Amino acid sequence: MRLSEFWRLMDDEFGAGYSRVLAGNLVLADLGGRTPLEALGGGESPKAVWAAVCLKQDVPPERRLGRDIPPKP
Repeated sequence: MRLSEFWRLMDDEFGAGYSRVLAGNLVLADLGGRTPLEALGGGESPKAVWAAVCLKQDVPPERRLGRDIPPKP
């Protein structure tokens, strides 16, 4: 997963404004007590950070891959 995909998933799930607040304030025990921004800055994979956010925020499994985006013609 690329960092851009991480932010797309965050924005889709939590909204563009709140996703940034959440990334800077949500403490994730699964990632050593760091926030998502700290974990990403420390070299943690975006996929691992997204998984930890999903667990902490109780994102249902059916929404963890994000919304369907239709292909461009």
